[in-house]
Amino acid sequence: MYRTHALIPTTQEKRVSSHHEDRPGAGGIVPVLALAGTIAAIMQTLVVPLLGRLPELLHTSGSNASWVVTATLLAGSVTTPVAGRLGDLYGKRLMLLVSTVPLIAGSLLCALADSVAPMIIGRGLQGMGMGILPLGISALRDLVPAERLGSAIALVSASMGIGGALGLPIAAAVAQHTDWHVLFWAATGLSVLIAVLLYLVIPAVPVRASGRFDGVGALGLGSGLICLLLAVSKGATWGWGSGAIVGLFAAAVVILALWGWWELRTTDPMVDLRVTARPKVLLTNASSLVLGFGMYASSLIVPQLLQLPKATGYGLGQSMLAMGLLMAPGGLMMMLVSPLGAKLSALRGPKVTLVAGGLVLAAGYGLSTLLMGSVAGLVLAYCVCSIGVALAYGAMPALIMGAVPLSETAAANGFNTVMRSIGTSFAAAVVGAVLSQMTVSLGGHQLPSESGFRTGLFIGCAMALASAAIASFIPTGDSGTGSKPAGEPTEAVAA
Repeated sequence: MYRTHALIPTTQEKRVSSHHEDRPGAGGIVPVLALAGTIAAIMQTLVVPLLGRLPELLHTSGSNASWVVTATLLAGSVTTPVAGRLGDLYGKRLMLLVSTVPLIAGSLLCALADSVAPMIIGRGLQGMGMGILPLGISALRDLVPAERLGSAIALVSASMGIGGALGLPIAAAVAQHTDWHVLFWAATGLSVLIAVLLYLVIPAVPVRASGRFDGVGALGLGSGLICLLLAVSKGATWGWGSGAIVGLFAAAVVILALWGWWELRTTDPMVDLRVTARPKVLLTNASSLVLGFGMYASSLIVPQLLQLPKATGYGLGQSMLAMGLLMAPGGLMMMLVSPLGAKLSALRGPKVTLVAGGLVLAAGYGLSTLLMGSVAGLVLAYCVCSIGVALAYGAMPALIMGAVPLSETAAANGFNTVMRSIGTSFAAAVVGAVLSQMTVSLGGHQLPSESGFRTGLFIGCAMALASAAIASFIPTGDSGTGSKPAGEPTEAVAA
């Protein structure tokens, strides 16, 4: 038998919270954490305008240059859950500050790089800073009053999408008009700024977790994720049937199975799989993975449609800088919609908001197929997609934190972030394969065809609908959704 109850803060915790609110600068907690998440996300899109020029800029081959993107993905996916667990064990403020160290070091190394090796290392270090986002979200549960928690979670969670959208036009403008190293000097400055703001504004929060860090579990999860994500991201280049890709997939299955076996038997697991298996957590993570796929498909397709030459009959002939500026309204829409999503969660529960996010994202894809022939129409459709992403991103951490113990919030949010990363990796592989197979010839070059883009949009729509369908089965009631305030998380305990 199981029952649920609200985790009401103790008198001591209330005094700590009140003390934090009284501190000078404490009112800036949410803006600082949102800015930190935005800057960490900007690092992901920083090199997008440079992708075509990287082989020339770094004096290397195209295959070697692709590791500049892959390194960030792998490092972020592996270190994010580790940072979350360390935050639970040793303090979220401490780990937020620690996470800025590789962010600064990686940005500085890339700013000084003129060859591919230091660039790859620097981009990997930048990826390690992605742990800032789940750490910041989980810290809100300790730092923000219950009546403001929902809107704070929504804004900080949406910062990942906001940073990705706003970073693109900024990076494109800088790359087009100045030396490309300026991008990384600016990234270094922003990373230092975030470290200073986190140190000055974010107070220490109570450490509720106990036990030892599960080094074996961290190694197993990291190894399994590297094998899986490397196989997915390099499958098209190395060949899906090649021995290397098949071997990586097989290794991922074996390593992750052994990791699961270990996690269920160790006293202090890296990820508590019993908590993760609770229907609310399991279905939220599953919906997150599928939504990550659905969300990323639009980010792959819309920029290409905007930049392809008009001679194709469906390309819109925009420059790189114009493309970035046209996609910026998507980030602004996420910023505007996130508080509305929080209000919806407060009224109807985050489950409803997550379902709504998936449905709105699907509607955006539907509009894309109808309006892809005009710049204004495509931008409008992309904004609708961004609204759906903002609703969903704000609801996911609220659902997770409403279903896990206070001692596991950072680790659980980190694992949820990894689920989204896996979804985006599969989106890149699947949509990339579709666009590479469905092509037309123009001026001696093979370009994705209009039917290829439409197929990619239909796939994104289907995944968004699948995410909403999975989310509709998330349990409600006394498990932290419904009419309960977002600030009153719950936990299942044995009766």
